[in-house]
Amino acid sequence: MKEDNVNIKDPVLSIRNLSVAYDKGNYAVKDVSADIKRNAVTAIMGPSGCGKSTMLRAINRMHELYENIETKGSLILNGKDITDMPTIQLRRMAGMVFQRPNPFPTLSIYDNVIAGYKLNGIRLKKKERDEVVERSLRDVTLWDEVKDTLHKKGTFLSGGQQQRLCIARALAFDPEVILLDEPTSALDPVATSKIEDLLVKLKENYSILMVTHNMSQAARISDYSMFMYLGELVEYGKTKDMFTNPKDRRTEEYLTGKFG
Repeated sequence: MKEDNVNIKDPVLSIRNLSVAYDKGNYAVKDVSADIKRNAVTAIMGPSGCGKSTMLRAINRMHELYENIETKGSLILNGKDITDMPTIQLRRMAGMVFQRPNPFPTLSIYDNVIAGYKLNGIRLKKKERDEVVERSLRDVTLWDEVKDTLHKKGTFLSGGQQQRLCIARALAFDPEVILLDEPTSALDPVATSKIEDLLVKLKENYSILMVTHNMSQAARISDYSMFMYLGELVEYGKTKDMFTNPKDRRTEEYLTGKFG
């Protein structure tokens, strides 16, 4: 792997020799190591099937939901090895947002935001619940749009609003890092622009790791970029450096549309 002077002190996340195989010996992610900077947007780019989403899901230990997946290496989140954590604690620290907006269809906007507390059996007083809901919805600039309809179902919202609601649900636990898997690919350009503006704002208080197939999106909003190809981390560095002066021929070919 070629790096553009990536020297991150006190990273929020350290990935060390991470490999993930769906079938024995058939690795979707191969020996990836990287440090992820706090209070920054880091984009993970690469063609379909290169291991981007697999690596993101390994950070959240989502692979444990499936049999026969083999994971090697270590992931240190805020100084703690994620394999030593209860999954409930990990998923509070690493909030996940998926490609398509997925609010719980039977729950209100209010209950969607605090769903994680209920699922984990954490009881809050009404005043605490109200505070978490308002803070989380304000964080995603949704509060003023929904404050009078909090008890309507989340599916009543537009696609872009639903995705912001899903981000609010991830923020409700005040996580260390937000993991986003192509969060705007199902949205129209206006909703996409709102999410991008939101992520730039959120990095003041959160660390963001985002899979994107959209190179122009990575160029617009990310501080750092990782380029993956065939399961390997080919290049990792400051986004502006990678886009103007890629160190690896494969990165340059991808960024100029030769493949992918």
